Amino acid sequence: MRTLVIGDIHGGHRALLQVLERANVTSEDTLVFLGDYVDGWSESALVIQELINLSTSNTCVFIRGNHDLWCGLWLEKGVTNPVWLAHGGKETIHSYIQSGLLTKETHKAFFNTLEDYYLDKEGRLFVHAGFTSMHGVGKEEYDSNYYWDRTLWESALLADKVGEVALKDDQPKRFSHYSEIYIGHTPTIEYGKDTPIKAYNLWNMDTGAGFKGKLTILDIDTKEFWQSDPLPSLYPDEKGRN
Repeated sequence: MRTLVIGDIHGGHRALLQVLERANVTSEDTLVFLGDYVDGWSESALVIQELINLSTSNTCVFIRGNHDLWCGLWLEKGVTNPVWLAHGGKETIHSYIQSGLLTKETHKAFFNTLEDYYLDKEGRLFVHAGFTSMHGVGKEEYDSNYYWDRTLWESALLADKVGEVALKDDQPKRFSHYSEIYIGHTPTIEYGKDTPIKAYNLWNMDTGAGFKGKLTILDIDTKEFWQSDPLPSLYPDEKGRN
């Protein structure tokens, strides 16, 4: 009866299978995925199929990341853009053609039903990137911030550096609405770590699976986590997003 949160996968199907096995995931577990399922390694289509399969056996929450927004538009309307193609889009298109899953309506439906954020009964927020409204995630003026914002993460790092004692009477307003916040989007390897980073009451779960890091799954109650092997070792003939 665990709730497990999973960071950015970026086409790393082999890593996904590893962490599910290493965490001994069963049908009793609730799985919360923080987005960016595609773009990077060569098996994006297989990642989406795996997630669709998991949704039939487990309670799953699928958050939308910026890469998923791009991929969903392509599957639905054939829309591409140079930025997406340069940041893993080409690999995702090839994955869909190679796998034979391009015409699967279930895949289009998957991208169309992704959530911008998820708030559980204990006041824990799950969002891909962040939000900017001081009144909370539900008051966000621009949906794009759910997929792109980095100011929430930067503010958490600053608040953590200042210290909770100093902030006791002046808690950062964005954080005061939630007991904990879980995000992806900004790889922890940019800060010299390939494990989740806790800053203030925020957990960054993007441990660099799209690059040279690992994929991570974490029990939100115990904070125990499990990781895949570094993705370059699972895909030795590929570059990923490096």
